[in-house]
Amino acid sequence: MTVIDGEVAAGFEPVREAFAVNFARHGEIGAAVGVYWHGRPVVDLWGGVADSGTGRPWTRNTLQLVYSATKGATATAVHLLAQRGVLNLDAPVAEYWPEFAAEGKAQIPVRWLLSHQAGLVALDRPVPLAEALAWQPMVNALAAQRPMWTPGTAHGYHGRTFGWLVGEVIRRVSGRTPGRFFADEIAAPLGLDFFIGLPAREQGRVSRMVYQQPEVDFTAAPRESIPEELRELVASWSDPDSLNNRAFSVTDPAGIDFNSPQVQAAEMPASNGIGTARGLARMYAALIGEVDGVRLFTQDTLTSATKKQAEGKDRVLLVPSRFSSGYMLPTETTPMTGPDSFGHTGRGGSLAFADPERGIAFCYVTNHIIGGPDDMRARALADAVRRSSV
Repeated sequence: MTVIDGEVAAGFEPVREAFAVNFARHGEIGAAVGVYWHGRPVVDLWGGVADSGTGRPWTRNTLQLVYSATKGATATAVHLLAQRGVLNLDAPVAEYWPEFAAEGKAQIPVRWLLSHQAGLVALDRPVPLAEALAWQPMVNALAAQRPMWTPGTAHGYHGRTFGWLVGEVIRRVSGRTPGRFFADEIAAPLGLDFFIGLPAREQGRVSRMVYQQPEVDFTAAPRESIPEELRELVASWSDPDSLNNRAFSVTDPAGIDFNSPQVQAAEMPASNGIGTARGLARMYAALIGEVDGVRLFTQDTLTSATKKQAEGKDRVLLVPSRFSSGYMLPTETTPMTGPDSFGHTGRGGSLAFADPERGIAFCYVTNHIIGGPDDMRARALADAVRRSSV
């Protein structure tokens, strides 16, 4: 039986119960969940194994890579710059990054980068991975790239490119890399254990991810055996020229080992944020209210940051998605706690969000990368939080 450690405030016991069930029934290996309620911590739990190869246990200070849940942290940095009056989200990107104007992109506003409407989901020529990790070659390639659709006419998930596109705007405006800006202006004031670009001194705390292979390979299955609602998506997986494949193949090689210390040390503001559930939950808590004397967003900024910008069928994911300026908004498949929630999922299970109406800030991180419609772990925890905070 997995030992669950940490603290739960009175009334939030259902979250501990759901967390334990994830280990008992849903394949959890190592994980943590953190919840703030009206600015105070009410759940801080962890358990399991941080490295299944060595048996290293998950402890209070274990760090976890959260994949695309990083995007919420990166978006927060952008909105802070806008709040300070040094960045206009409705101004052209090229006003801050002149090289970006190439290939007819001169009028694309910053907000379209945040809301996945810029059409820059892929590259005609992928960038060697070592060069992408070095930053400048990738942003040069994106500046020179033509959009995949007429910007502003559709939206499609910029799964990899979001980080370099939005991160370069942060760098041009602030004079600091996105990881450095986040560390100085968000992590430091709040005392967050969260990094975009992991310092070498923290490497020993990072959990090692385990990837679960799907039980059924739909790409090898006869078309008639595939559920009709999945056929278009499965066909895109089999087509190397589909936007679904190309969006996650902007480096050469396309596959990236996110357990690699070199990858974790680089700044990939779309996908390699590393931290604790406690840390990311605390950041979201400070977006919707005060945490130990610190509030990141004014009410006006919060309203602007969370206003819906794109909704409907996603050109990349081929399923319905909803985005504000940098954050995911709730859908049937994105488990949050209320209609006003905003945040971001991460590949394989991680989830972080805030719910202003309920005063909730939530983060769940895991090293067992499962994902898909059958992964109930984050949903079960979010449901338990909702029941606890009514």
